[in-house]
Amino acid sequence: MPAEARLRAETPFSGSYDPADVTFLLKPVTMAATGVADKEAAIQSGRRHYSEMIAPESVPGADYLALYHAALARNGARLAQDVASLAAHVAARRPGREVVIVSLARAGTPIGVLLARTLRAWGHRASHYSISIIRDRGIDLNALAYIAARHDARDAVFVDGWTGKGAIAGELRASLAERPFGFAPELAVIADPAGQADLAATDDDYLIASGLLNGIVSGLLSRSILNADVVGPGDFHACVTYPQFAAADLSRAFVDGIAPLAAAATPRSIAGHADRRPALREGCEAMMAALLAHAGTQDRNRIKPGIAEATRALLRRMPERLLVRDRGDEDVAHLLHLAAEHGIPVEPLGEQSRYRAVAIIRTLGHDS
Repeated sequence: MPAEARLRAETPFSGSYDPADVTFLLKPVTMAATGVADKEAAIQSGRRHYSEMIAPESVPGADYLALYHAALARNGARLAQDVASLAAHVAARRPGREVVIVSLARAGTPIGVLLARTLRAWGHRASHYSISIIRDRGIDLNALAYIAARHDARDAVFVDGWTGKGAIAGELRASLAERPFGFAPELAVIADPAGQADLAATDDDYLIASGLLNGIVSGLLSRSILNADVVGPGDFHACVTYPQFAAADLSRAFVDGIAPLAAAATPRSIAGHADRRPALREGCEAMMAALLAHAGTQDRNRIKPGIAEATRALLRRMPERLLVRDRGDEDVAHLLHLAAEHGIPVEPLGEQSRYRAVAIIRTLGHDS
């Protein structure tokens, strides 16, 4: 690999965030977007892994952005309280030590920024890196090596926004099973309805406003890419950047609005989450079994449970249907908006479901 390319891969950056907020250990690349239908066909046929392609992104319309701002106004204080509770618990597990936040790009990045700001506001030492983890491909070991060269791996906690059915949590455990560089698979999230995270502020599948948007709330970056055409053996996993969306960027506004509230909040105990995890996992698996039977499939990847995962499916996949627990729930209003916009049928999920919404991906004839 040319020295210039290696330097670019190993040079951290902060996207559209303040450099003090996050260090992205990703390799910015230029890569043509793959249309949603072509991407879906390639994934379902097994010809390509989802991480080898990137779907096109655009700035949402005014109606959808209004739903984002309404969600932020409605649930922002709750998120701040949850960030404070999670930050206090993470710090308590590392008394007198630095907290090294390793957020999982890209949904984990805004949460990692908020945790780092909150900890620093309380007088703790905190560093924040955002790295790639990819289902069925693992975590970016080059990024972990970079962090391990600068920090004690025992001080690290991995951060994501939420759990859907636990695929990324499982990937983290598998990737770190042999403790590379000394890292343990400790995962902290805001919302853990799947019971798959080690630490969580809540089990409730509520709407975290950043989950409504893509790159314009995550530092103007795409999700991570692992394609041999652009990622060499010594490189970080890749991403595409979106400077063309700078005028619509909400990344700093989101964290600037929540961080002061989190710093001022009184943390509450989240210790009970550990006791609830077995029941949460059992409930998630029972729901998955029912949904797989309902969809007539054995492919777990076609089931996207939770508000945020359903949102991502409607924004960048090809869903065949959306299931919601309560059509009158304000936290699913944006999902109903997207479903109506794309002609996606909406069905009842069932009042007993812990999840408020589930999307089921359309099969293109290559179902397993």
